Amino acid sequence: MIGSKTGVEAGTILEEPSEKKEAAAQEETALGQNGDSTGSSSITSQAYSRLRSDIMSGVLTPGKKLKIEELRSLYDFGSSPIREALSMLTSDLFVERIDQRGFRVADVSEQEFDELLLTRRWLEERALRESIAHGDSRWEEQVVLSAYRLSRVPRSQSGDQFVANEEWEIRHKHFHMALIAACPSSIMLKFCDQLYDQNVRYRHLSGSKAYPSRDINAEHNSITDAVLERNADLAVELLMSHYSTTGNFLKEKLAPKKKA
Repeated sequence: MIGSKTGVEAGTILEEPSEKKEAAAQEETALGQNGDSTGSSSITSQAYSRLRSDIMSGVLTPGKKLKIEELRSLYDFGSSPIREALSMLTSDLFVERIDQRGFRVADVSEQEFDELLLTRRWLEERALRESIAHGDSRWEEQVVLSAYRLSRVPRSQSGDQFVANEEWEIRHKHFHMALIAACPSSIMLKFCDQLYDQNVRYRHLSGSKAYPSRDINAEHNSITDAVLERNADLAVELLMSHYSTTGNFLKEKLAPKKKA
């Protein structure tokens, strides 16, 4: 059972990820109402968030040309915030420049996904080992609570068909980032965060479905218990298996799309 190793009472340690998101959004809205350079920065941030979300979810499909005028009409932002947001998204590898003035949504492929999964496994194995070696009791509490809160929300909003639950997505990322949060390399953590989001994009594009024969919560709990026991070898083995299972499922869904 998660939490049994630390005696942590769920609900007493961390602020809800959704609460943090809401607070950040309120701050961003307040800043966006200012007419100075800070307000302009906030508008760009809003444009960036909207575009990024729609690329990750597949609303803006791979390879789609991103024309400034069309995006202005669609998102109701000015040309400058849209252009700046697209430039920022090129750094995240969600957008590609097709010439000096044009952009398009980054394409996807089975080969790229294989590279993504391989690189993610390399980095997170090292990050998890470092996190276990350096993590303190506060880090353990965060891992326990993030796992508990994730287990409290369903992955799908509907029991009849799969409908992605945004709250589950938020808590799922919070859990995986909590596992490696004690790694002392901020650069490695930044790359892990970026690769996580790239993986989520592939998951959405593949037509995410519930795993009827897979107990995701049990997998998360097993990883958590190994981490709390400071059993780095077992924790890494379980995490890598967790990623491989998801990766194999996604590749099966991606293959027909490539041939179509």
